[in-house]
Amino acid sequence: MANWKVPVDPRGYQISVLGCLLAYGMIGLRFEIHLPQVIVTLAAVGVFQALCTRRAGLPYYEFKSALISGLSLCLLLRANSLAVVVLACGLAIASKFFLRVNGKHLFNPTNFGIGIAILLTGQAWVSPGQWGSGLLIALFVVCCGLAVVQRAERSDVTLAFLLAYPGLFFARALWLGDPLTIPLHQLANGAFLLFTFFMISDPKTTPNSRVGRILYAVMVAGLAYVLRFIFYNPNALIYSLLIGSIFVPVFDYFFVGPRFDWTGRRHNPQNNRHILTLKP
Repeated sequence: MANWKVPVDPRGYQISVLGCLLAYGMIGLRFEIHLPQVIVTLAAVGVFQALCTRRAGLPYYEFKSALISGLSLCLLLRANSLAVVVLACGLAIASKFFLRVNGKHLFNPTNFGIGIAILLTGQAWVSPGQWGSGLLIALFVVCCGLAVVQRAERSDVTLAFLLAYPGLFFARALWLGDPLTIPLHQLANGAFLLFTFFMISDPKTTPNSRVGRILYAVMVAGLAYVLRFIFYNPNALIYSLLIGSIFVPVFDYFFVGPRFDWTGRRHNPQNNRHILTLKP
């Protein structure tokens, strides 16, 4: 009997999950996104990936990474014009190639593209309400998301964030004497789940070590809480991950671990205690 093996690279599974979520969102939930924006987004990330690959002198075109960024942007990004969408696509892809520290790209591409597009234009936003509060879709995202982070060996950062961020919400409700239905309602949206399972858990931009990843998740959760409840920022999750990503090299400096590789190979832990420089 043939010996079937599951492919090591989890990106194919992630692409399938994101594609199904997008199709369901457009057909079943009537997302505020039309087919032209989807086509422009996917085409733009593909073109920018090709241009950056050529500019960086890489020998192969990595379409999976570009497709994941494109689908994630379709799910989360809303904008007043296609020009803003294209800008976000360019920022997302370029960040992988040109904002690198010690061989790792510094920011989650989707998060970087959305966050900078919001800051620069004021015409882009994330719409958490588009997902509604249906239990079925939430369970689907959670189950598929757990499978993705497990395959990518990043379930630790996701679970740490799931404990820390909602924990702060419930602690606040208890402190204020609010009913627990309030934090449950505040957390019941698909954007929060997508962030938890598909953005903060990005294996290429999280710390190399397990200890570093857990501390990183707790730090991002704390930043998001402060931005939301002290500065009343509606994009708290996006900005907290932008800020938190800057500290990933610091975690790698103090907590050495094997660097992630999509092929399944794990590079031996190397001493990261040297000068951190941005590489073109």
